[in-house]
Amino acid sequence: MTTLSLRDDDAMPALGLGTWKSAPGEVYDAVKVALQAGYRHIDCAPIYGNEAEVGRALAASFDEGVVSRDDVWITSKLWNDAHAPDDVRPALEQTLDDLQLDALDLYLMHWPIALKKGVGMPASPDDFIPLEQLPIAATWEAMEALVDDGLVRHIGVSNFNVPKLDALLDDARIKPEMNQIEMHPYLQRPKMYAFARERGVHLTAYSPLGSTDRPERLKEAGEPVVLDDPTIAEIAERHDASPAQVLISWALHRDTAVIPKSVTPAHIKDNLAAADVALTDADMEAIAPLDRGKHYVNGEVWTMEGSPYAMEDLWTE
Repeated sequence: MTTLSLRDDDAMPALGLGTWKSAPGEVYDAVKVALQAGYRHIDCAPIYGNEAEVGRALAASFDEGVVSRDDVWITSKLWNDAHAPDDVRPALEQTLDDLQLDALDLYLMHWPIALKKGVGMPASPDDFIPLEQLPIAATWEAMEALVDDGLVRHIGVSNFNVPKLDALLDDARIKPEMNQIEMHPYLQRPKMYAFARERGVHLTAYSPLGSTDRPERLKEAGEPVVLDDPTIAEIAERHDASPAQVLISWALHRDTAVIPKSVTPAHIKDNLAAADVALTDADMEAIAPLDRGKHYVNGEVWTMEGSPYAMEDLWTE
């Protein structure tokens, strides 16, 4: 399994199982199947609404001797309503309780967006807290304390653009080691990719298959589907692979982590086998021109009328 090197020589498995949109009643079996198949990286978040079930699957897998805790890399995230410094540790403690763990391998600030305490998704502009009132740096300092206390081994961010990540790298005592962002051949993020490599920050690609099962409110009529791209299909045929495997392999060949989601045992296993699909330089060159700047998860929920957040603030690089 390809790994990424983090601080203290920790090795993060580059291919993991994503759990966003994995429904209760399904994610337990998905995690167990994944660990049995050879996955050693599980990506979680409290906003996914399934961490307790993921925790039961982890505990069962540890008890059954399928894997030990030290074998598995577990990532989770701080939700937007817990950015106040006094709320950061309780949020983590709830995640640890749900996952039945003593510590996380990686903890990410889920979005550079602050919401009022108790707000899952905003219903009105009054649910937001402007970053001028609750700066990222204040939240980050509380996350650094989690590392100091041994509750988290590594910390990072998610959905950060270049300016926000640059500012945090300049200010942080413990530098963010990861930025988890949407990436696939239709959204290749070249400026962030170059910046992260220059500054020593790893990237994790979420929605690497185009998130065709995301909520209907996030979809646009007639939008391009990366899984159906003819160039991807042609490369897949040459390698006796599926388009999904090519998309996952593309992320791995860029030296990024990638977390495809599935609850279907056959797909879970096929996604893991993508690590064995050896794309050529010619394949990578053929995929490069496919970039459309297409977000399948565009963050529009944060930019409703009257919100202190704007779309250009999210994605301008």
